[in-house]
Amino acid sequence: MIPPAFIHDLLARTDIVEIVGRVVQLKKAGATHKGLCPFHGEKTPSFTVSASRQTYHCFGCGVHGNAIGFLMEHSGLSFIDAVKDLAQQVGMQVPADDTSPQERERAARMKEKQATLSDVLAKACEHYRNQLKASPRAVDYLKRRGLSGEIAARFALGYAPDGWRGLAGVFARYDDPLLEESGLVIDRPAADPARDSSATPGSQDDPAEVTSKRYDRFRDRIMFPIRSVQGEVIGFGGRVLDQGEPKYLNSPETPVFVKGRELYGLHEARAALRKHGFALVVEGYMDVVALAQLGFPNAVATLGTACTAEHVHKLLRFTDSIVFSFDGDAAGRRAAQRALEASLPHASDTRSVRFLFLPPEHDPDSFVRERGAAAFEACIAQAVPLSRQLIAIASEGCDLDAAEGRARLLANARPLWEALPQGALKRQLLAELAECAHDDLEQLRRQWGQPGAPSGGRGSAAHRVPPRRAGPVKREIANLLDRAIWLLLHRSDAWTALDGDAHDLLCVQPAPYAALFAAIERSIHEHGALAPGALLDELRQSVAGDALGSAALARIAAFHGPGTEGDTAVELSRVIAKLQLKAVDEELERLFESGVDSPDSQRRSRELMETRRRLKA
Repeated sequence: MIPPAFIHDLLARTDIVEIVGRVVQLKKAGATHKGLCPFHGEKTPSFTVSASRQTYHCFGCGVHGNAIGFLMEHSGLSFIDAVKDLAQQVGMQVPADDTSPQERERAARMKEKQATLSDVLAKACEHYRNQLKASPRAVDYLKRRGLSGEIAARFALGYAPDGWRGLAGVFARYDDPLLEESGLVIDRPAADPARDSSATPGSQDDPAEVTSKRYDRFRDRIMFPIRSVQGEVIGFGGRVLDQGEPKYLNSPETPVFVKGRELYGLHEARAALRKHGFALVVEGYMDVVALAQLGFPNAVATLGTACTAEHVHKLLRFTDSIVFSFDGDAAGRRAAQRALEASLPHASDTRSVRFLFLPPEHDPDSFVRERGAAAFEACIAQAVPLSRQLIAIASEGCDLDAAEGRARLLANARPLWEALPQGALKRQLLAELAECAHDDLEQLRRQWGQPGAPSGGRGSAAHRVPPRRAGPVKREIANLLDRAIWLLLHRSDAWTALDGDAHDLLCVQPAPYAALFAAIERSIHEHGALAPGALLDELRQSVAGDALGSAALARIAAFHGPGTEGDTAVELSRVIAKLQLKAVDEELERLFESGVDSPDSQRRSRELMETRRRLKA
C-alpha cells in the first residue's frame, strides 16, 4: 500500500496543467485553462483545468479528478501504475512495498517479458495494417460489410496475407522464440500445417517447402488487434474473408493475453461507457466494430469464450450497467445462462444487468442495418432484467401447473439465488420466487436460511426507523455521515480532493463510520476511483461480520436518494464543514463545562471561535 502522505506530496509537486496539456490543447481562460474534452466528443470546449486546485472537470460529461485520476482515465492505467508514472515524471521515488526481493524480481521479469511481447505484437499489428492498405480484396470485403476507413483505422484493423511465412519479412529472425510465445507463429512438424484447423484452403504455398517447421498462425484473414485497457496490443482475432473454418481464429493465451479476463473493444469504448451509461456485450469482433460505426460505441465482446466473472468485474470498473446481447436461438440461451451465472455475485442493489435477445436471423450488426438504430435502442430499453432472467432460466422445463414443476423451479433457482450478494434485490427476488412457486414466503425464507424481515410497505414504521446504532452517535451527525459516505460512493475520486484535516475528522467518527471511511481511504489508494457498485462491494467486504456496519451500508444504499443536483465535491465539502462545526461546538461546550479559566483555555477558545466563524461563513 502506498502511504497517503506520499500521494499528498506527489500531487503537491505535480502541475496538472502540464500533465493534461500533453494530450489536450489548453488555452488560458481567466483563472483556469480550457480545451476539448478527451473523454467525449465535443466541438465547444467544456473541459477545464484548474492550476490553483490542481483538478480537472468537464461540464459536458461530468468527469473530474486530479492528475492521478487523469492518467488512469486517459491512459487506462491502474492506480498503482498511475502513481508510479507520475512519480517518475516529477523525480520522486515510490516507497518500496513489503514484498520479498524474490517476489519483486519475479514481478520485474514478468513485466519485462510482457513489455517485450507487446512490442512484438505491436510490430505485427503495424504490418497487418499496411497489408490491408495493399489488398483491394480485403478492403472490398470491409466495404461490403459497411465499414468505413475511419472506423477501420480507429480499431487498427489489418489483413494477414495468404502465405505460410509472411512474417519472415517483418522480423529479422523468424526463428525468434518470441514469435511463437506471442502466438504469431506455430512451430510443428512440417507435415502438420496441412492438417492444422487454421490452414487456409487452397493456399498457394506448399507446406513441404516450409523450413524450420514454422509457419504463420494467421493467413488470409481480416485481423482485429485485441488491445488491453491501456491500449497495448496483446493478441489478435482473425476472420476468414470467404469460406473456411474456423470462421474466427484467436491468439492462444500468453503472458499478456488471458481470454477469460480480456474484452475486445474495451479500450476504444471507455469514454462511450460513461457517455451512454452502460456496456453492451455482444458476441463477435465484427459486431463491436460495426456497432461503433452505427452509433453504439459502447459495445464490447468476449473473446471466443463464455462470459466470466472476471469479465463482469472488469466492466463494472467502468460502468454500473451491463446489457448482454445474444441470439434468440438455443446457443444464445446457453450463453445467456453463463453470463447470468457470472453476473450474480456482482449484482448488487446499485447495479443493473439486463439481457437482450434478438431474433434468430439477426446479430446486432444486421439488426441495426435492417431496422435502424432507434429500433435497436428500443430493444435495449426492453431488455430483460437479471431477476426475470433468473426466474426464466430456473423455470425452464418446469410445469408450473403441477406441484412437482413448482418444486423443481425452486430447486433450480436456489443455487442461483444464493450467489447473489445480500441486499434488497436478493430479498425481493425471494418473494417473487415464492409467488411463482405458490409457496409461503416466510417458510421459504426459513428453509433457505434468509434472515426474517419486518413486514410492511415502504411507508411503514419498520422502514422509517433506522437500525439501532451502538455508541453515542446523534441522529443529525449520523445523517451527515451517511450522506458523506453516499457521496463518496457515487464519486469516489472526491476523496483525493479532501485535505488531511477532513480525512482525520472522518476516520475518527464513532462506529461504524470510522471503519467505513478507513475502508474508503484504503480502497482509493489501492485501486483508485471505483464505480459505485465496485466501491460498495469493497465496503461490504470490509464490514463483513459486523452487523452494525452492514446495517449502516444497507441504510445508506437504500435511503440516500438518486443523486445530487450540484457538484458532488461541493456538497461533500459542505457536509464536512457541518461536521467540523459540530465538532467545534462540542469542544467549546466541553471547555465551558470544565470551568477552567487558564491562558491556554482562553487561547483555545479564541481559536475555536475563529474556526466557528469561518465554518459558518
